[in-house]
Amino acid sequence: MNYGCLVTALNFERATELARRLHARELSAAECLEAHLTQIARVDPEVNAIVTLVAEAASARAKELDAAAVRGDALGPLHGLPIAIKDLELTKGIRTTFGSPIYKDHVPETSALFVERLEAAGAVIIGKTNTPELGAGSQTFNPIFGRTKNPYDVTKTCGGSSGGAAVAVTCGMLPFADGSDLGGSVRNPPSFCNVVGLRTSPGRVPRWPNLDPWSSLTVLGPIARNVEDAALLLSVMAGPDARDPLSLQEPGELFRDPLERDVRGVRLAVSPDLGSFPVQKDVRDVFERAVEEFASMGCSVERAHPDFTGADEIFQVLRAHGFALAHAQDLENHRSLMKETVIWNIEKGLALSGDEVARAQVRRGELYHRVRRFMEDYEFLLLPVTQVSPFDIETEWVASIDGMAMDSYVDWMRSCFYITLTALPAMSIPAGFTPEGLPVGLQIVGRYRQERAVLELGHAFERATKVGARRPPLADIS
Repeated sequence: MNYGCLVTALNFERATELARRLHARELSAAECLEAHLTQIARVDPEVNAIVTLVAEAASARAKELDAAAVRGDALGPLHGLPIAIKDLELTKGIRTTFGSPIYKDHVPETSALFVERLEAAGAVIIGKTNTPELGAGSQTFNPIFGRTKNPYDVTKTCGGSSGGAAVAVTCGMLPFADGSDLGGSVRNPPSFCNVVGLRTSPGRVPRWPNLDPWSSLTVLGPIARNVEDAALLLSVMAGPDARDPLSLQEPGELFRDPLERDVRGVRLAVSPDLGSFPVQKDVRDVFERAVEEFASMGCSVERAHPDFTGADEIFQVLRAHGFALAHAQDLENHRSLMKETVIWNIEKGLALSGDEVARAQVRRGELYHRVRRFMEDYEFLLLPVTQVSPFDIETEWVASIDGMAMDSYVDWMRSCFYITLTALPAMSIPAGFTPEGLPVGLQIVGRYRQERAVLELGHAFERATKVGARRPPLADIS
């Protein structure tokens, strides 16, 4: 048997199928881990997605899990599945840098709550995935680990801030991964890398530790090569916890139920630009083909969108306020170690008045209710994930789109951060490719707290199109 072919088969097997085989003892945790470590050794030097690797500890953990299986112990839903954690999230005993020179030697004494849940469910933590400095920006680069490359074209960006996670999943180095999302960080990289990413409702995945537990802008969510795998990972990440006052009471297990649904007659509002921002032609073209596919699936498709008046000001104010809250002390003590866009965002937050923050909160409430009333007529809103296709990896951020200048490093992501403000769940799902062979994602926005419905529609679209089955050539063993 050609072992290289065996490795490839395991690396691109569905996580749900790997889990079944691991539970049936058709596959050992050690074998599953070895296949993924082999793929990391082969592919990661080309893309730089896994920035800290703890192979020895992971191997010991896999052996423990195999011994538990032999004993007949109860096995968790993620038994033996390897995963690497985004380098913004705490991992006990594993270096966590936040992509910042300030924290380049930081080793936490505790893990984030969701990481504890993953381990309790039987996952094998193998290391950390790359992220921009302090998670700022939809381009994954930092002065510690460098740039993470798009596996479909290594001269292009993979997006951010969950760029390392999306690339690792795309390349078969992980079956799935975690991501976090403020302005699009669990949606933008999957769009650029032809995988699935789900921005969850605030509180769906509880966050702890958390400096600002009442904030609902940043959420955690899964990244996977298909919708069912994303749902499996979410089923472990989700569920209530009193340490997060926003946490929802529904158990995570509800996401393990089958996702099949008859989508004929489902009402969809579609808009390529929400009536207000520029979108590149190649992205529009893929979006329009996706809309046609939904129509052919029997969905009721209408051109419509909510009123997002004021969204730019609201998001910029609340984002800046959050940056100041989280990083003002870092700026005071380590200004020389911070990139200019982060400094700008913190200083913008420090300069805000109480009235400005209060006004943004009130206007966000008004926006939410406009969107809520709109979504009473439509079960889903469809729009592009990103306004551009993957761009040059040396470009820090998109300065203009179709001749329209972007005033800041986040403005080119309006298609994502407008949706952030609504608190609605939103999925990035593979939709097609540009003529140059670069991935483009579709964004499916659901009603309030209706992640299951979003997963069901995404699952139906995925089965109809099979776009996500196209892998980057460098990830395959020839």
